Amino acid sequence: MHDFHFKHNELYCEDVRVADVAHKVGTPFYLYSYKTIADHFLKIQRAFAPLSPLICYAMKANGNLAVLKSLVGLGAGIDIVSGGELQKALLAKADPTKIVFASVGKTDEEIALALRTGILLFNVESQPELEAINRVAHTLGKRAQVALRINPDVPAPTHEYITTGSLKKKFGIDLRTARHIFKQQAKYPQVAINGIHVHIGSQITSGAPFVGALKKVMRFIGELRSEGMRIEYLDIGGGLGIIYKNEQPQTAAEYAVNVMPILAGSKLKIIMEPGRFIVGNAGIFVTKVLYIKDNGVKKFVIVDGGMNDLIRPTLYDAYHEIVPVKKTTAGKAKVDVVGPICESGDFFAHDRPLAKVGPGDLLAVMSAGAYGYVMSSNYNVRGRCAEVMVKGNRFEVTKKKEEFKDLMKGETVPSFIK
Repeated sequence: MHDFHFKHNELYCEDVRVADVAHKVGTPFYLYSYKTIADHFLKIQRAFAPLSPLICYAMKANGNLAVLKSLVGLGAGIDIVSGGELQKALLAKADPTKIVFASVGKTDEEIALALRTGILLFNVESQPELEAINRVAHTLGKRAQVALRINPDVPAPTHEYITTGSLKKKFGIDLRTARHIFKQQAKYPQVAINGIHVHIGSQITSGAPFVGALKKVMRFIGELRSEGMRIEYLDIGGGLGIIYKNEQPQTAAEYAVNVMPILAGSKLKIIMEPGRFIVGNAGIFVTKVLYIKDNGVKKFVIVDGGMNDLIRPTLYDAYHEIVPVKKTTAGKAKVDVVGPICESGDFFAHDRPLAKVGPGDLLAVMSAGAYGYVMSSNYNVRGRCAEVMVKGNRFEVTKKKEEFKDLMKGETVPSFIK
């Protein structure tokens, strides 16, 4: 569920009319609902209450500072994948002891920053990375706590680009190598290896892949414990899907019913990393119609937002519902909704039945709160758009639209070019 709804034929975010935001901020922009973010976080918290997990929001889904601050205020930890994300999490006043650090390519500088910060865990993706953490920790006189991210080699019914639990992907450590690492812990004196991490992919709508992966993980942990290995943490990752079109994803409560019996009695400290589930349906992308074009073969609705703002449709062939911000009784026509970028891949929808709109009308691209702004770019020398948050009947810009001067910052012409 989310807090975007129509009232008197006008789209509202909570108690704020979307058209009023557009009038003040200009288009395009992202609009987030605080209430939806909070509700979705609390749904997971309540569903898994018997396990008292540490819920570390996966900030790669949406790193807006207001979003982070909202979740930290609700008690969330943060799942990071870069040094930049760590610094931003700290700006949001995240508790370092509630921060876990994933990523297959952590640099020495990022490792050192995390060690100095005192994060809870590194989720280690390879043996060379473990060696690097041990080396950097020795240099700093620190001891790192790590969980090995294992790759259970299970299929996940999701897009090829966002499945991560197969050995054909770059993520995680195979079980044989992981067992060897645990047996060779003495080789890493600056590291406490006392956790397992697993994350099989994103936008997974059924419970079966999670159940299969976790059963495999728990068997592995049982084998390690029988051999005298100490395992304190189990990070079960994220990946819960949301509704974009006609998916029927499991609810947080259904997910809990599926997996809690597997984890119950394990005496493990459980960590979770939801991202899309919390913010996906908590945001929309608002864009304005510029032109209507009919070339005799197709009809195009050309808008001022582009693939540089929201790349999911062209990158993943992702479906996003598109609705006029003001309802109309006009009939529908089958159109392509496209942007101004000089690429054929610059589209939001192909052959989509859409109520007839004209220049100046506003469109809302729904379910755009996850992997939207965070994946935007300055392609075609376009400034990234504004981000806005609503709480109740109030709204504020949380990230200003980039201007040309912002794009040129740090760029110079070398002295040898006249």
